[in-house]
Amino acid sequence: MLRALLISGLLFSAPVLADDAEDFQSLIADFEAHENRDDPDENPDAAGRWGDLSPERYAEDRAADMVFLDRLEAIDENNLPAGEIVNFATLDYLLRFRVELAQFDMQRAPFSNDSGFFSTPLYVASSTRPRNVEAAENWIARLEDLPRYLDENIYWMREGIEAGYTQPANIIGGVRDQIAAIAAMSVEETGMVEPIDALPASVPDAERARLRAEAEAAVADHVLPAYQALLDFMDEEYVPAARTELGISSVPDGRAQYQALVRYHTTLDTSPEEVHQRGLAEVARIRSEMEAIIEEVGFDGTFAEFLNFMRTDPQFYAESEEELMMYASWLAKRADDAMPRFFGRLPRLPYGVRPVPASIAPTYTTGRYWPGSLENGVAGGYMVNTYNLSQRPLYNLPALTVHEAVPGHHHQIALAQELEDVPAFRRNTYITAFGEGWGLYTEFLAEEMGMYSTPYDQFGRLTYEMWRACRLVVDTGIHYMGWTRDQAEACFLENSALAPHNIRTEVSRYISWPGQALAYKTGELLMRDLRQRAETRLGEHFDIRDFHDELLSEGAVPLGYLENRTMAWIEATLEEAEAGEDGAAED
Repeated sequence: MLRALLISGLLFSAPVLADDAEDFQSLIADFEAHENRDDPDENPDAAGRWGDLSPERYAEDRAADMVFLDRLEAIDENNLPAGEIVNFATLDYLLRFRVELAQFDMQRAPFSNDSGFFSTPLYVASSTRPRNVEAAENWIARLEDLPRYLDENIYWMREGIEAGYTQPANIIGGVRDQIAAIAAMSVEETGMVEPIDALPASVPDAERARLRAEAEAAVADHVLPAYQALLDFMDEEYVPAARTELGISSVPDGRAQYQALVRYHTTLDTSPEEVHQRGLAEVARIRSEMEAIIEEVGFDGTFAEFLNFMRTDPQFYAESEEELMMYASWLAKRADDAMPRFFGRLPRLPYGVRPVPASIAPTYTTGRYWPGSLENGVAGGYMVNTYNLSQRPLYNLPALTVHEAVPGHHHQIALAQELEDVPAFRRNTYITAFGEGWGLYTEFLAEEMGMYSTPYDQFGRLTYEMWRACRLVVDTGIHYMGWTRDQAEACFLENSALAPHNIRTEVSRYISWPGQALAYKTGELLMRDLRQRAETRLGEHFDIRDFHDELLSEGAVPLGYLENRTMAWIEATLEEAEAGEDGAAED
């Protein structure tokens, strides 16, 4: 019914245009208008509230996506200008998988092991910098709206309980504890009043004091009681009902859902079995390179004994959080220094090195990148987890730093934010296989950049690469082959120097986020393959700066499109170089 209403014009009507290019531009405009309804930066009406998660909105969005896909399928991409092909390919990828995945109602499990809807307000608070009184009042309105946002998530979690679609009990303890920690915070500890303190000095003191008092009241009267209600729900309803099986294949239609998630996260038409075998092959290859380093350093012992040495020797660990953060910051500046040798184009937006907030650090991943915004005056953030220093080896930091900061996520995402003459939906799209594939590729590139100073640093890089290779094996093992947690953790313990704490939190992440971990290795393998093909085909005409700029030139794109575009670039580059040689010979 909703779909019929949409088609008839309740939200929009499909234009009847003869020209495919005009049809496509109209489709993009309608799609972006629909997407921006809850974006406070694009829609002033949304500035004082969180996104609408009601059942009515979900039904509306699902119907809208089907209409958008119908309109896209009616367009012949061969009739589009060359510059629109990337837009077509990206929108086609997004819509097809949104329509396919909508049938599984994944909003019924709206969190992973370390983050989700409950942590989003804290992240938003940390990056909100109101520039005037109106923006500050909008932030206060969002604080007052938070109970509605949490309640709508609770609604979907109750739907999940009824349908047998929950997160596993195995990973819920950490989430429950994070919610409890937030509920027990003081008003100041939440960080949700800090945006008011960031107001420019031009705001009068009296006005600033009024806004701060209102923000404090909103946190005390609305935010903290809402988190307490969420904690009560977790304790009384969700935790007792959580599923006992680890894999998503254990829920209704779970195997079909996982097959779809594999294709979605890799952006390729591949199967869980194929991904699993690819992972086993990579584990064997990387293991042989690790054994070569063990021989190089002259270690007298077995592979397992060397891993234990790497995990336990004090020389590899910081003695304080400050030491860890200083080393991460120094590595980031070393990477900055090397960037012009490998990239012709650098982003304008800077980034900072910041510790993961203490409230979420115990169950949070080792490091992560938080995008910034030049327009909003917020730098990108390379987040470093300083919790439990005995589990944070320094030899992992070079690879982590280049992956999260530069030339990894910050470089790629900040460049994408600067793209001009592209639809907003594409500029803001994060395709995991591209973004995380790029991040892992930069760990490989960092060897050429001189980021690995010792064989132990190089072993740390291989440990990180093994980590991503094991993901292919473990994710498919858990969600498609019925693996236990012990089997999953053994893959990492037996093949990498990752600390046991990191292994436990990472496996919890894979359990709670099916398929996402497959993207890293899949994207990296393609990018390394494309580089090898470019070097072989272009020979002396290969320029590493041009190659990297080309890979990132259109932002995050599906891997199939990236391969086709890069191969076309290789041929065009060769043709141009050979034409130049012919011209020089004639002269």
